[in-house]
Amino acid sequence: MPDSDHDLLTRFLLPHAGVRGVHVRLHGSWQELLSHASYPPAATRLLGEACAAAAMLTAHVKVEGRLSLQLRADAQLKLLFAECTAAGTVRGIAQLEDGSDAPADLQRLVNPVLAITIENPGLDPREPLRYQSLVELASGALDEVLEDYFRQSEQLPSRLLLVADGAHACGLMLQKLPGDEGDDDGWARAGALFDTLSPEELAATPGPALLHRLFHEEAPEVMLQKGLAFQCSCSRERVAAMLQSLGEEEALAAARDGEVEIQCGFCGRFYHFPLAEIGVLFGLPPANVPAPDRLQ
Repeated sequence: MPDSDHDLLTRFLLPHAGVRGVHVRLHGSWQELLSHASYPPAATRLLGEACAAAAMLTAHVKVEGRLSLQLRADAQLKLLFAECTAAGTVRGIAQLEDGSDAPADLQRLVNPVLAITIENPGLDPREPLRYQSLVELASGALDEVLEDYFRQSEQLPSRLLLVADGAHACGLMLQKLPGDEGDDDGWARAGALFDTLSPEELAATPGPALLHRLFHEEAPEVMLQKGLAFQCSCSRERVAAMLQSLGEEEALAAARDGEVEIQCGFCGRFYHFPLAEIGVLFGLPPANVPAPDRLQ
């Protein structure tokens, strides 16, 4: 695992205030993710925020498999995808129109659709249990969009701040505990402390130091710490299943110099399938690994 000061998820409690929180800081994992692609500044920032958010949300809801944020639009930013697994592995990708960058204001996207998807293992390992929520883009910033979503979907006050640059991707979320836990002005105190946090301070400060700096008077209790790392789930079996799902004619049409070459957009790894192997693929029953119905 990377240095825990740099790649760490921390779930904590402010018991007197009746507030729970999650902090995420990505450094080495974020650097490795960026090493596989070159994104313009706004897309880099938005992808980093989405990766930090995906990691944060794995500590907020029950995730035994993977959680992803996926944003699609008709122009500029065609696709934004960020994923974190229960094991703490992170990956993400952005797809842009040629020569475009992501807009600074998400409300400028054309026909955007933002979805949060959770996949947990089912009885059949090839058929995960999938839960998806569509999120309204009622604000221009991703952290404000998610803050509104949790406030409306869970009917609980929530605060969320995301920040990302070429070095770090970080996030902090606070949420009032349900019921009457905490003293009368606990949420107000926590919110006032949250408001003192700047994006620059969030990006520059490791989790343990940040929690002490912000909340030491609230005696924060760390409930969970987990290392985070970049990892891609692509495999030769999954790529073969994808080719089978395309059909033999389309797979052969992609051949160049006697083989089909597929590059994973997440990690940059190349997979090579000679034409003879393509024939074998379509002479056999479909692979045991199901072809993806979404980004893998």
